[in-house]
Amino acid sequence: MLDRRIRTLGLALGATLATAPVHAGAVLDYVGTHVWSEPQASFGGFSAIEISPDGTGFHALTDRSHLYWGRVERDPQGLVRGMAVAGRAHLKDSEGTPLPPGYIGDSEGIALDAEGRILVSFEGLDRVARYDDPDAAATPLPRPPKLPGMGVNSGLEALAIDADGLMVAVPERSGNEATPFTVLAFDGEWTEYATIRRDPRWLAVGADFGPDGWLYLLERDFRGILGFSSRIRRMQLTPGVLQEDQILLETRSLQYDNLEGLSVWHDGTGIRITMISDDNFLFLQRTEIVEYRLRDTALQAQRN
Repeated sequence: MLDRRIRTLGLALGATLATAPVHAGAVLDYVGTHVWSEPQASFGGFSAIEISPDGTGFHALTDRSHLYWGRVERDPQGLVRGMAVAGRAHLKDSEGTPLPPGYIGDSEGIALDAEGRILVSFEGLDRVARYDDPDAAATPLPRPPKLPGMGVNSGLEALAIDADGLMVAVPERSGNEATPFTVLAFDGEWTEYATIRRDPRWLAVGADFGPDGWLYLLERDFRGILGFSSRIRRMQLTPGVLQEDQILLETRSLQYDNLEGLSVWHDGTGIRITMISDDNFLFLQRTEIVEYRLRDTALQAQRN
């Protein structure tokens, strides 16, 4: 009961007590939270989400190689009221065999290219695979280089594709807390594209390119019995250089569950960020869909 009261209080105060962004020109305003549940045994452990450009469709990936997709049900104000599942698939290897959980099937990142093909990053056996159809055999991409800090449970966690088709992957960890994250890019071959500052305790868990061209990064800090904290940064990513790096949001412990997936899209009014939590298949946790909207305060000041 105490845990439930603490969690409820965290949700109620989320819109007003989240840590203010470091960059004064941009603010994330809380939109809403929806708790999602389904009866299937494969449901849970979500590590990534992709929202369609108009906000009505979704692909959600578990860390056991199960993919769910369907329609986001919204009320007239645009708040999520349901996730209508249209289909689900157990992802396969290149031979067409369903991937087992664990080292081989630890799927962590998802991105859809301009042709609607699904790209999935895996940690454990670090790799990226393409799926022309969710039920088809995987088409493996060349193996990415092994980077310092990449291990069985700390490999290619975040995956994103920009408007020009460049795919980038960010590992969960670097060599140590003082070593920047290395951004890998794939454009026919893997290259070490850029580095991102790493702050102590924070780990990279999700990424997406927004319609504004910025790379948005979701980070997580696990604080033991105090639960999870999450942080959202955005940056202008160019080869070898980060032109800007802005912290947009830092949540308190227990404010949300274990947010791991991130999708950035335009809702017709402005940029919206949708996140999904990994419940680790534990009854004490839950699958949350959490949304924020980006507000450009500098632009508003100019208009005023």
